[in-house]
Amino acid sequence: MPPHSTSNRLAVDQPTRDADRNQAFADQADPATDELLLPQLDDGITLLDVEGSRGVPILQSLVLDHLLLHDGPAFWVDANGHATTTTLAQIAPSQRLLNRIHVARGFTAYQHYSAVCDLPTAVNKTIQASTASPGAKSRHPPNRSKDTSPHTPALVVVPAVDSQYRTDNTLGETDAETLQARTLARLSSYADGYDIPVLVTRNERNEFTEPVATAADYHLECEQTRMGPRIVGEDFETLVYPVGDGAYYQTTFAYWRQLFAARATQVGVEPTTTASTAKGVGTGVTATGETVVATADPLLDAWTATGGGGR
Repeated sequence: MPPHSTSNRLAVDQPTRDADRNQAFADQADPATDELLLPQLDDGITLLDVEGSRGVPILQSLVLDHLLLHDGPAFWVDANGHATTTTLAQIAPSQRLLNRIHVARGFTAYQHYSAVCDLPTAVNKTIQASTASPGAKSRHPPNRSKDTSPHTPALVVVPAVDSQYRTDNTLGETDAETLQARTLARLSSYADGYDIPVLVTRNERNEFTEPVATAADYHLECEQTRMGPRIVGEDFETLVYPVGDGAYYQTTFAYWRQLFAARATQVGVEPTTTASTAKGVGTGVTATGETVVATADPLLDAWTATGGGGR
């Protein structure tokens, strides 16, 4: 990895609040090209393992960062409440960005597998709706990837891919392993067929989830440190620790929120701040101590159907 530019360093001469450090770092960084904090997601299955927690904010940050740099919607097959709006509404720079995330939820193993199988149908419906819109355009905003389309999928997200198959009491061990294997095969076919990344996580690392690691083309590991989340992959490492001469990097979520807002401006997504005025589903506290209201409006349940059993 090339040495970091001194313009991305924040010199510390005296004790400073985290909020001030984050603001100064955000002002100095180049959000369109800065790869210090979040890795790029390549086509294929990427397994994200987060040490010591479910890693919901980490997962959501990777999704938002990818959508800022690529056109097209994301299709999210959720389990165990990873598609929560509490953190999404806090760190997303624009509700328009969140409107590109389509969510299906499976509360049993068969519902989850069915949602994965139904993804091509959901994709086709979304393409038909977006291309039929009078305002549909093929022009790419500045700095957005030229290899993506605003109509075709940009990303598939399947957190806790093992969860429902592990806990469903109606399945025997062999049936659970078979259904999980079929889910992974489907996800692999989507990655190849759509030429997009598929981002997955798993609840536990054990023999049952070894097939998840085997199916993955890339593996990212995240550990929580006092400086913030540190992500390591084959070609990526978050270097956010003291670098000498009294300079260092800070990686709290308050900074990431500012980074996404600056990056959104550069790629032509106008930042909005509607969460505080919309009907809330809860509140959250930022690293600066600010209480914010989260809304449910940004997420679209694209697969929801009457009698669908929770999908």
